[in-house]
Amino acid sequence: MDGRRISASPRPCSVRRVVAKKRPRGVDGFVNSVKKLQRREICSKRDRAFSMSDAQERFRNIRLQEEYDTHDPKGHCSTVLPFLRKRSKIIEIVAAHDIVFALAQSGTCAAFSRETNKRICFLNVCHDEVIRSLFYNKNNDSLITVSVYASDNFSSLKCRTTRIEYIKRSKPDAGFALFESESLKWPGFVEFDDVNGKVLTYSAQDSVYKVFDLKNYTMLYSISDKNVHEIKISPGIMLLIFTKSTSHVPLKILSIEDGTVLKSFNHLIHRNKKVDFIEQFNEKLLVKQENENLQILDVRNSELTEVSRAEFMTPSAFIFLYENQLFLTFTNRTVAVWNFRGELVTSFEDHLLWHPDCNTNNIYITSDQDLIISYCKADSDDPVTEGNAGSINVSNILTGKCLAKIRADSCGSPNGEDCRSKKKRVQASRIRSRVGEALEDITALFYDEERSEIYTGNRHGLVHVWSN
Repeated sequence: MDGRRISASPRPCSVRRVVAKKRPRGVDGFVNSVKKLQRREICSKRDRAFSMSDAQERFRNIRLQEEYDTHDPKGHCSTVLPFLRKRSKIIEIVAAHDIVFALAQSGTCAAFSRETNKRICFLNVCHDEVIRSLFYNKNNDSLITVSVYASDNFSSLKCRTTRIEYIKRSKPDAGFALFESESLKWPGFVEFDDVNGKVLTYSAQDSVYKVFDLKNYTMLYSISDKNVHEIKISPGIMLLIFTKSTSHVPLKILSIEDGTVLKSFNHLIHRNKKVDFIEQFNEKLLVKQENENLQILDVRNSELTEVSRAEFMTPSAFIFLYENQLFLTFTNRTVAVWNFRGELVTSFEDHLLWHPDCNTNNIYITSDQDLIISYCKADSDDPVTEGNAGSINVSNILTGKCLAKIRADSCGSPNGEDCRSKKKRVQASRIRSRVGEALEDITALFYDEERSEIYTGNRHGLVHVWSN
């Protein structure tokens, strides 16, 4: 998942916007649909039937293989903050180069080696550091941590980058600070955009947005306008949403590379009605007001498409598949796929999410945009019951078909094949959790496409490795 914005709020922000990523391509102007997260178009891939069969085989025999514990009862530092020593749930998992990084809600972050299956180190460099979020920067093979500190009353975000090779050597303190000139106090934020290779910061102190290069962290340009209400990033462009007037919302589209204004216009809105969201998808602008139809505006020719409010409810989150010109919506534990003509493309046959608030840390979209992996209800016919084991479901995005399901009584097959061999292996290993226990209260999920392994974290601070 990408396009992550970390707020300086005392509480971690709930990110509404998530984009599915792939390798970036060159930008060919604003009108061109440019590059965005997870680039390749599904319909141009190899035979789809073979792709689905391959996915089923990939996950069919997936099993619980390892268990890591982020909790250190003694504390990795004698002067560490007391709450960092407490066991807490995993809120974020990132993997890179055979290292699994697991961030707990308490603010402690641990790195584990898949080669040795041992904890390498904790990433908390200072005794009063509370890590809020992680970002793997593939441009220079480093991990960026975003933290707050007790000495600052946890009020300001601080960023640090550490090369993966240093972490492998158990030297997390070998990194260096980023954006030190910026005051990232509430409501300031930092946002990492992997596709455009940019970082957006907002200093609330002086109402200035700055754009940095993700490769070398040099500042490219700044935007100083107190009337800017929100900024949304898309491939090659930024959408500036200004404070709305009674009858319209002023908008500007800028080049992400140099901040040049590409288009300025006003979008008419209904008076005295709350704007649920304004989102930019390349040349498409999506606007939804409370109890109104969804509007899809083509900013090139002002062509407007409306979707009935009865058909399109305001989702709790999006996942955008730009190359396919599709987007996923998450509403009341369900997932749906839409196109930009306002048509429902896919409803999933067996993919009822476990968490009602659509925790996007429990969702992964593969880089080919063909699969969605989520933590779901084990049986969609049963009501969600606290303490019951859920399942990890793998579904095809275009067809909605469930290709594989990891649950307590089955392997990775959606048909519930006998999994007694898996139970026997788990009992004979060092893993303390049973399969059913590992599938309870999953709070974070990540799929390592290179190793074809799923990593899950739970409320006990444990990380489980599922692989063949």
